[in-house]
Amino acid sequence: MRWRCFRQSAVVEAVTDIRLLETGFSPGRGLGKFAQQVPEAGGIASFVGKVRADDGVKALELSHYEPLTLPGMQQLAQQTIGRWQLDGLLMWHRVGIMRPNAPIVLVSAAARHRRDAFEAADFVMDHLKSDAWFWKRERRDDGWHWIDPRAADHDDLARWG
Repeated sequence: MRWRCFRQSAVVEAVTDIRLLETGFSPGRGLGKFAQQVPEAGGIASFVGKVRADDGVKALELSHYEPLTLPGMQQLAQQTIGRWQLDGLLMWHRVGIMRPNAPIVLVSAAARHRRDAFEAADFVMDHLKSDAWFWKRERRDDGWHWIDPRAADHDDLARWG
């Protein structure tokens, strides 16, 4: 998909790949395909979030409110592309039950200049972490526990004001 954005009286098209996934994915394959779709980009900044294996975590479950999740992710993509000069934006997020070390999220921003790519990827992750449509819980030896965003996550989001 391509989004049309208006910047300084010019129409710019950015490649987007926004997905909500119920099965596992390969970050390497996703990034490889994305890189091929943005040949003019001078840099691609990426982040892969995985299920942590610490604190006795046996599984992570992400649930979501389906009517808002994918449209919300697409709106976040439009907002990001409107804020930075990007050639492309990839945003994949898992839902369901995942085991430790499984990838949860893949965000990649492609731009002519590295700073736009870094900041766009960081912006998207801060929003997905603290201001998104997902509920998380971890299964440990003593059962399931709901996970709330940390104060630091809210601070990270607030800096984009």
